[in-house]
Order: sequence, then C-alpha cells, then structure tokens
Amino acid sequence: METTRHFTASVYLVEDGAVALHDHKRLGLLLPAGGHVDRDELPHETALREAREETGLDPTLLVDQREITSGTNRSLPRPRHLMLADVNVYDGHVGHQHVDHVYYATVDSRAIDPAPGEEPADAWGWYDRDALGAPVVDADVRDLGREAIDVAARA
Repeated sequence: METTRHFTASVYLVEDGAVALHDHKRLGLLLPAGGHVDRDELPHETALREAREETGLDPTLLVDQREITSGTNRSLPRPRHLMLADVNVYDGHVGHQHVDHVYYATVDSRAIDPAPGEEPADAWGWYDRDALGAPVVDADVRDLGREAIDVAARA
C-alpha cells in the first residue's frame, strides 16, 4: 500500500506570552492555524493565509535568517520545524501523512474573527506556558507552543 503525502504549513500565533489554538473537531485535537499548501503557494504564504482566514489576525513571521538575494534567487522564510504527521493509519500501515512546515509569528491582538466557513471564534483559545501543560494538549503542540512563546519573547 502506498503512503500519500501532502505539504502543509502551520503557524503558532503568539500574543503577550500565549499561543492561539483551536479545537479541531474532525481530528479531536488542539491545533494552531494551518492547512494544505496550494499549488501556487510557498509554505510561508500558506501559513500567513491560513492564519488570516482562520483567525482574522495579521501575523508577522518570526524569521531568524539573513536574507540572500540575486537576480534569479531569493531566500524564503525558513520554518522553525519540519514535522511529519501520520494522518491515516490502517492496520498498522500509514496511508497518509502531512509534511508540515511549522512557523512562529506574533500578532498584536487576541480578537479572533474567522472568515466565513472557518471554525467559529469560540473554538479558539489562548494558551500560556502553564495552560499548554494541560492533558488535552498533545506533547508536540505543547513543546512547539512553548518554544514559540520563548522565541517571541526574544524577538
């Protein structure tokens, strides 16, 4: 059986020491903003678009690299992490995976106002370092969320 893979991008939005996570009903997980990379997008563009659609907030990516350009090349914002997520597992075989480009960004408001068709605002919450330790938060989301908070504090 073949394993299919899709490229995705997610972004941990940080405001005043907390990250925004939403209750993903279908997966039953708390997750940051994110989604599939469209054919005409770069991963960082996906992260920004998904954050705007899902939260109504305008993120600023936290980039830690020097920009290098030439007449034919330019640097792209580097994700903080690349994660491989098993999405569908059947009888011990992984049928589908997401190659997730994880970014960190800051926002200057906690006023979640999703676009029509997105999860409602009340599906979102702001989680500080302590709240990320709750049993309902998966270990990867906890660790990435805490790291995003730390990176934002140093920015």
